[in-house]
Amino acid sequence: MNGWRVERIRGSAGVHHARELPDPLTRTAWIFTVDRPALVLGSTQPDDLVDRAALAARGAELVRRRSGGGAVWLEPGGTLWVDLLLPPGDLLWDDDVGRAAHWVGAAWAAAIGEGATVHRGGMVCSAESGRVCFAGLGPGEVTIGGRKAVGVSQRRTRAGARFQCVAYEAWDPGPLAGVLQLSEEASSGLDAVATGLNRPLDAVEGALLDHVP
Repeated sequence: MNGWRVERIRGSAGVHHARELPDPLTRTAWIFTVDRPALVLGSTQPDDLVDRAALAARGAELVRRRSGGGAVWLEPGGTLWVDLLLPPGDLLWDDDVGRAAHWVGAAWAAAIGEGATVHRGGMVCSAESGRVCFAGLGPGEVTIGGRKAVGVSQRRTRAGARFQCVAYEAWDPGPLAGVLQLSEEASSGLDAVATGLNRPLDAVEGALLDHVP
């Protein structure tokens, strides 16, 4: 991982999402572990999607990220969250927002190994992708056997780009469906659109750091 600074952080998902990019910025990987469950909404999602009582029953935070897309469920131990920070003008930088995340997906696919594929096309939407991140597929995201395995969102500021990446050891849409008040039909449909990595997350983390350019 030539030229990359690696920081491991544990704490509140809300505090970490609100963290500003360093300025000046150098290539940096933030590997973040949540200290309690969290529901993370996309920047434009309405608050009334959320069942507040169900969220409280799970002891979870409600967080809004600054990038777009659908909701993501995070929990200690089962989620691998990595932010890759890139300064403008870097050799990996691409002004085309669609292509910009391709290198991110390629690093994840190499870390995961056989069967992992980078999506290099446009946004693919489904009936629930407006509510659930892993129900849609965007440029640079990774699939295994046609199912989404790594979600990637992107936010750019004058300081640089922040690629926020999330993957699960096992895909369980139940908690997310419960706090988003999804119907039983919608919840059952989520089983087929995404997958966990089904391998130890610490091993994937180490391989990812080895394969980031």
